[in-house]
Amino acid sequence: MSDSYERSVDLHRKHQGKLGVYCKVPLETREDLSLAYTPGVARPCELIHQDPAESYKLTMRGNSVCVLTDGTAVLGLGNIGPAAAMPVMEGKACLFKAFADIDAIPLCVDVPKGDEGTRQLIQIAKAIAPSYAGINLEDIAAPRCFAVEEALQDIGIPVMHDDQHGTAIVLLAAMINAMKIVGKDFGDARVVINGAGAAGTAIAKLLRCVDHEADVCVSVKEVIMCDSKGIISPDRDDLNDEKKDLLRFTNRPRISGSVHDAINGADVFIGVSVGNLLTAEDVSRMNDDAIIFAMANPTPEITPDEARKGGARIIGTGRSDYPNQVNNVLAFPGIFRGAIEAHATQIDGRMKLAAAHALAKAVGEPTEDMVLPNPLDKSVADTVAAAVKQAAIESGLSQLTSV
Repeated sequence: MSDSYERSVDLHRKHQGKLGVYCKVPLETREDLSLAYTPGVARPCELIHQDPAESYKLTMRGNSVCVLTDGTAVLGLGNIGPAAAMPVMEGKACLFKAFADIDAIPLCVDVPKGDEGTRQLIQIAKAIAPSYAGINLEDIAAPRCFAVEEALQDIGIPVMHDDQHGTAIVLLAAMINAMKIVGKDFGDARVVINGAGAAGTAIAKLLRCVDHEADVCVSVKEVIMCDSKGIISPDRDDLNDEKKDLLRFTNRPRISGSVHDAINGADVFIGVSVGNLLTAEDVSRMNDDAIIFAMANPTPEITPDEARKGGARIIGTGRSDYPNQVNNVLAFPGIFRGAIEAHATQIDGRMKLAAAHALAKAVGEPTEDMVLPNPLDKSVADTVAAAVKQAAIESGLSQLTSV
């Protein structure tokens, strides 16, 4: 086992997790107590009762996000449950604080399997909404994640499933710059996506401009979706409703076969699936100047060295030890920062696209080994936030005049 695994255990054990709570105000005198708690605290309560929007100014709500999970799809570990998911949710909260100065609170909940669990998770999110300025849905398995996110778009605060949209936004930014470098038209691209879960579905929708306004979104020419059984095509009788829906905007040629068949003549391969899936020979059958984003962790669908042997020109992965790391930390802190500053009621398609284009522009002069900013560049969140805030205003989702 990697030394970093054991060192991480030591770190978590030493600090008993990664988060704590601190008090912003002094509690040294009787006057301090009377202002922070009784009797003085009654007046802020009354003001919020008269106008709930005052909660954004008078409490921590105005800078708080809930990181909500049921623990059904944690990293590459799968359905390990809510208790075991807590270290990841704490880590996510740390990233919110470090990159966007947002106070994020992990909430790992135990709900049943099936539809009843989905309903409970939706109800929990609705019930806690008055305490937060936004909710980041995290590590919730498909198809539950789709139903939960959709059901929460009218609760008055922005709700986003980062595993879907954060990944898709960063990927789109990387692809915008990669296509510029290889001199190809984005609208002519033929893309193969392996992995039809939350991330793969969101990427496909974003690349095909599904539910995105035509005036701000450019669709690629074709997307072929694959899962563990091959190309998602009309002749398969094992597709669930979510995969059937993908056929509305993918695989227009109605081809069948494996991912190795799909990749013939592709310009871009995007992997959100399993490691060691492709070989150099597969890549050699793609179009010239092929672009590979192999994001399976810890082992990508194809290593950069193997992809280069097949003729790939630009290669990205999800790993920090290779160039072009596709890392959600480039997106979600700035997206929520911008949505919070706009007092947005939702995070819509225009805001997501604004984030992607701001992220692509943040690179400055893209190169084959740098189609995305450094994930540790904390200035990126401010750039993304400004673009998202402006998009929220343009979309009419901002409540700045009323808050």
